[in-house]
Amino acid sequence: MGVAIPPSKPFLKSLKSGLKETFFPDDPFRQFKNQRPSRKILLGLQYFVPILEWAPRYTFEFFKADLISGITIASLAVPQGISYANLANLPPIIGLYSSFVPPLIYAMLGTSRDLAVGTVAVASLLIASMIGKEVNPKENAKLYFQLAITATFFAGAFQAALGMLRLGFIVELLSHATIVGFMGGAATVVCLQQLKGILGLVRFTHATDLVSVMRSVFTQTHQWRWETGVLGCCFISFLLLTRYFSKKKPEFFWVNAMAPLTSVILGSILVYLSHAEKHGVEVIGHLKKGLNPLSLSDLAFGSPYLMTTIKTGVITGIIALAEGIAVGRSFAMFKNYQTDGNKEMIAFGMMNMVGSCTSCYVTTGPFSRSAVNFNADARPPCRI
Repeated sequence: MGVAIPPSKPFLKSLKSGLKETFFPDDPFRQFKNQRPSRKILLGLQYFVPILEWAPRYTFEFFKADLISGITIASLAVPQGISYANLANLPPIIGLYSSFVPPLIYAMLGTSRDLAVGTVAVASLLIASMIGKEVNPKENAKLYFQLAITATFFAGAFQAALGMLRLGFIVELLSHATIVGFMGGAATVVCLQQLKGILGLVRFTHATDLVSVMRSVFTQTHQWRWETGVLGCCFISFLLLTRYFSKKKPEFFWVNAMAPLTSVILGSILVYLSHAEKHGVEVIGHLKKGLNPLSLSDLAFGSPYLMTTIKTGVITGIIALAEGIAVGRSFAMFKNYQTDGNKEMIAFGMMNMVGSCTSCYVTTGPFSRSAVNFNADARPPCRI
């Protein structure tokens, strides 16, 4: 006995059904049905601002766990913020600013309990390479900074638009192999760029390929300084040893997390006592005090380099989004909860748009900080 073929649907009805299945597979408006108007408003606010949903259930036990996690993450955020800002050819203070405001925004809008927001190497390198082709960061630092935060605004606008339009499936088109390969290449570039500081080179190539970097290193052997080499190798060894120890003794995860900040403190004391800056060791210098200054007036929407900032923002936004969502989902699986991809996109977008107005550049959820946050057992998404 044959099975009857169901009658075909009209074109418009099929199109509507297909669009609904693509953009609204989870039917986010189901919870609003048969609710009072006041209840609908509350549910709407909780949907777009998740902190309103979990804050009433926040307990003192959660606060204690988040406080420990926050202190641990801060110890990692300071040296990372300074280092990644250097990769982006931005002042060190910008890296610290970028570790303050975006996490506050994500705490209100994000859905991951374990994602620790901050600057990342990949986004920093993209900004340095794409904007650096148009403007020299040393000769015109002010314009370079303006273009960097303008690109950050466009990155955030693009990310938020994807979330609002529920186009999260676009990020899924980026294969795992592509992301891993890109991040592996970025890690190699980061390692190569550190040779300048370790060897104490004054002039260094702006190219990032292996041949150019090696040529720049070995044609300037007369500039190599043993002081910077010894300092660099000692602290690299210290970081590797603490990482090895924390892997062997997982209960001491905080040793590895505190190691970067410990290196900064010990290095600062050593430089101060030995006056190492007089012996060719480059120091960061004075950092301005205070909270993030507003940078709304620095957004260069009327700049002749506008198309460069848009292109940089879109590319950086996609890569940062893919990394952040992948990291968030990975840790969510370990703790058996789900993150909302579209809400995550909106959260990333808003934190980068607000960040661009408060002297921050592109941020996302880096794996290193999130892993430390995961091990520190942070609870609801409130890691400030």
